Amino acid sequence: MFILGIDPGLATTGWGVVEYTKQGFWPVSFGIIKTESKERLQDRIFTLAEDISTVARKYKIDVCSMEDIYFARNITSAVPVAKVIGALTYKLMEMEIPVSFFSPLQIKMAVTGTGTADKHQIQEMVRLHLKLDKIPRPDHAADALADCICYIQYNSGDERLRRN
Repeated sequence: MFILGIDPGLATTGWGVVEYTKQGFWPVSFGIIKTESKERLQDRIFTLAEDISTVARKYKIDVCSMEDIYFARNITSAVPVAKVIGALTYKLMEMEIPVSFFSPLQIKMAVTGTGTADKHQIQEMVRLHLKLDKIPRPDHAADALADCICYIQYNSGDERLRRN
């Protein structure tokens, strides 16, 4: 099973692909998609959706795990991010790729075991879980890989049952 993790953002969207089998899970690829602030909002959203669909096709993605929006930070930036999430979800669902959403707290808990972990702790645990030599860069790509790990932690029992 190939899992696409997405850390959605208007300026930078992180993505990561993790393969998950009975033997375990490991990273396949990761990166970011950037858009320019001088572009029109609708063009930026369209670019993100098209580029994510290209990644999904390239890696033959089975499911997507996406960080859900967190409104307590900054409501002004939350609205454009919500639009990005909607466009990405639509594009992936159109491709018949199921999308699961996880809150930042759920992701922290799944990756580190605590909801109070800071960004560096999460990134270090991503490195350890995926047996990488160094923390994945840029940060948004590491966050997307954390989304994949979260999906596995929350759904691994269900997957084992379906495979047996």
